Amino acid sequence: MNRTKPPAHRILMIDDDADLNELLTEYIARFGHRLETATTAARGMQALRRERPDLIVLDIMLPDTDGLTLCREISSEFDVPIIMLTARGELADRVLGLELGADDYLAKPFEPRELVARIESVIRRSIQHVAQDALVCDGLKLEKPSRRVLLDDAEIELTTMEFELLQVLMEEHGRVISRNRLIERLRGIDADVYDRSIDMLVSRLREKLGDDAQCPRFIKTIRLTGYQFIGSVSQ
Repeated sequence: MNRTKPPAHRILMIDDDADLNELLTEYIARFGHRLETATTAARGMQALRRERPDLIVLDIMLPDTDGLTLCREISSEFDVPIIMLTARGELADRVLGLELGADDYLAKPFEPRELVARIESVIRRSIQHVAQDALVCDGLKLEKPSRRVLLDDAEIELTTMEFELLQVLMEEHGRVISRNRLIERLRGIDADVYDRSIDMLVSRLREKLGDDAQCPRFIKTIRLTGYQFIGSVSQ
């Protein structure tokens, strides 16, 4: 029986131990993941902004700043899971790291296989959490609680109607939705919704998403019927 291969993830490791970084880069690659390394907090932040990793492995002892301070800085600016590493195993350090935004904690020395297991576990939990509060598809992310929409990490300003329309389309990903069905779903937002206004609303939404009706990335027109949201669903 063939098992589904787990998706590859981009990992950023911020640790001043160059030998450990090299060892883990090779080891983690065996599991299909890519490890980017940085030996200082400053270089780590540069790599974070450049690479947009799926997870950060962060050492508590860094030459240019305290790892806990960096953890707090990262958590305040980025929505990325963090595993803290330290040569110290005190309970106070573990608790403080978790309070500052870390998702897990691993004391040195450790077995590389345990780190890989924790990486995959934390990313899996992170994806499940995002799935509850956000819709993600092909670089497009709709955050339900904050009502924010991001395309390729850039925020897009949408009206209430445009946001609600996009949410309906994304929730029904892959299904053809008739204009009448869209009207039913949106009528509570604006009582004047009708067939032609749906088409105009879709047109405005497409424009803001940079979507081409002739060669759509997100919203496909189904002739004489309605619309279909397409694209690769993030796992």
